[in-house]
Amino acid sequence: MSEPLSTDPYKGVRDFYPSDWVRLQAIFTRISKTLMLWGYEEYNASPLERAEIYEAKTSEEIVGEQTYTFMDRGDRRVTLRPEMTPTLARMVAAKRRELAMPLRWFSIGNRFRYERPQKGRLREFYQADIDLIGLPEGEADIEIVRLVSALLKDFGATESDFVIRMNSRTLLNAACKAAGLKSDGVRNYLRLLDKKSKMTPAAFVAASSTLSSKDPFTIIENTGAADEVAKEKSKLLDRINGLKARGVGNVVFDAGITRGFDYYTGMVFEVYDTNPANPRALFGGGRYDGLVALFGGDQIPAVGFALGDVTLSDFLETHKLTIDTNKGRPQLYLGTPTVGDIPAAQAFADTLRKQGGRIFVNLTDRTLGDQIKDAVKRGIPLFIAYGTDEISGNSLRMKILATGEEVGLPLSELLVRLRAGS
Repeated sequence: MSEPLSTDPYKGVRDFYPSDWVRLQAIFTRISKTLMLWGYEEYNASPLERAEIYEAKTSEEIVGEQTYTFMDRGDRRVTLRPEMTPTLARMVAAKRRELAMPLRWFSIGNRFRYERPQKGRLREFYQADIDLIGLPEGEADIEIVRLVSALLKDFGATESDFVIRMNSRTLLNAACKAAGLKSDGVRNYLRLLDKKSKMTPAAFVAASSTLSSKDPFTIIENTGAADEVAKEKSKLLDRINGLKARGVGNVVFDAGITRGFDYYTGMVFEVYDTNPANPRALFGGGRYDGLVALFGGDQIPAVGFALGDVTLSDFLETHKLTIDTNKGRPQLYLGTPTVGDIPAAQAFADTLRKQGGRIFVNLTDRTLGDQIKDAVKRGIPLFIAYGTDEISGNSLRMKILATGEEVGLPLSELLVRLRAGS
């Protein structure tokens, strides 16, 4: 007899049982609600993309080491999307003359990266991508950062729970140019800078000294040495002060923020948890004005960010911020005294469902006692037995399973109770 197949999922991915899935959906439902209040519209696309759209502008590390890329049966190189921004750029470029700019779009779905599974990082994760396309830097950048703050606050977080660390690719490029770095040298330095947090200070200094005798960081700090650097730094600090005046008081300048993707062109930022128990970046984003033009036509300015479920869940747990998962579960278990009562119970359930009630109907020959135990096991809070007595008397007795309390109530009151618990 052959060995049974393993019940473990593929390494680095998750199975979502109903209780897990309802929590994930509750998180993204809250995000969607906030985004729609700000005028953002949801879009989607297949997770399969042509490999070359990532090779054009995505980070070398992600393309070379972290993508799931394969040849399909037509000898085409295909990649499971590691991120959504290149897909968004392709979609915008395809219909740029038909779309009403600026676009406020968001997408929620799964992404795939082949990396070592660890806390906060998996090989498949779910992510919300939020983008504002068609406006230059200025108010669009401010809105995106304000939206970052609003999303976390809508989960119950306060400004003391997180910090938004902001930098500018334009500033970094100016500092690299002042340090004598050319195009390839700038690219190499920015990739090195993106890995700085994983290196010792001595290792970073040694690696950067092989690229230039001048340190771009020193130039940024001593802005009097380079007019263009001073100009860009002043512009960024003005934006941070502007955000504080607009209600976002936890934005700070950090010259070490660069983001790993090659397509960023202006403001970049990362959001960090301030709790020592979870000292890591939660998510980030920035401006990418050149990405749409890779598919032809003029540049279309764009700015956005992406918020992953794994790091967000860690943040919520660290700060003990709760998510209401009841809205995705049945409210009422409709028990049946006999098998013959099932058709009438189903008809009654249909009436309740038309009013928005989420109703579970027993379809077994179990006793009412066993049905109550089943309701408790399933986490359904309310139980009503529906048989000939209830039909003829037009009255119901409802059991509140958390307390064991039993109350009598008319049908109209039941509907009010279910709506209140929706």
